[in-house]
Amino acid sequence: MAADEHLSAEDYAAEAMAADMDPWIVFDARKTPRAEFSGWLESYRPSQVSRHGDGGPVGWIAVRGPHVSDDSGDVEGLQDSWETLLESGRSVSFHSVRELALNHGVLDGKWLMHLDTGFKVDRAWESIARAVLDGKMDSAKVSPRDPGSDGRHVICVYNQDFTDEEQVMRLDAAIRRAGVKCVLHYKPDVYSYLGIYRNNRWRICPTIYESAFDLESVPRRSHVLNKVTDREVT
Repeated sequence: MAADEHLSAEDYAAEAMAADMDPWIVFDARKTPRAEFSGWLESYRPSQVSRHGDGGPVGWIAVRGPHVSDDSGDVEGLQDSWETLLESGRSVSFHSVRELALNHGVLDGKWLMHLDTGFKVDRAWESIARAVLDGKMDSAKVSPRDPGSDGRHVICVYNQDFTDEEQVMRLDAAIRRAGVKCVLHYKPDVYSYLGIYRNNRWRICPTIYESAFDLESVPRRSHVLNKVTDREVT
C-alpha cells in the first residue's frame, strides 16, 4: 500500500497486521547452517518474491541472527494497560506510551528504510542480511514485492531497547557500515502493537529518530535527529 495522507492509522495498522499474520520466509542463524545462506539469499531476493504470488501470500522475508532473543515482553499486558489509559481520558503522548513499554518490557525497536524495487533493495537487503548473519545486528526483515503498492520495499533492522539512545545509535552506525546511505527512520515496536501509525488520532509522530547520512563530512557520518526533543544526537 502506498503512503496516502487520506488513509487512517487504522488502515496502516490493518495492513501491517495482515503482513505479520501471513507466512514469512525466514533464515534463522540459530538453526540453519551458515553454508546454506548464500543460496537462500539468492532464492528469495525481495524484488523477486511477490506479496501475493502463486504459491500463496508472503508477509515478510527475514533473517534472525545467531544471538537474537525471541522475548518481546508482555504484549498482552501492554495492550490491556493501553485500553485502561484510553478509558481514563488521560492525555496520550510519547512519554505515556514509553512508560507503558517500560512497565511491560516491550522495548524492541527498528530502523526503517524505504527503497525502490529492483537492484537497490536487493543490494541493500543482502548487505543488511549478511551483517545480521555475522552477529553485527540482531535481526532484520524486508517486505516482498507488492504490485499494488508504490513499488517500494521497507527494510526493518531491530535492536532490543528503544529507550537506550546509545544502543539505537550503534545500530545506525552498523547499518551505515553495511553500505546503506538512504534516510532512516526509527520506530519503537510499542507503537506498532498499539496501532500508532501515520495519521493517528493522538497526533503522535510514528517515528522518534531520523538519520540522514552526510556524504561530505570527514569522516562520513550520520546526522541523527531526536524527533521527540527536536535535538541532534551527538
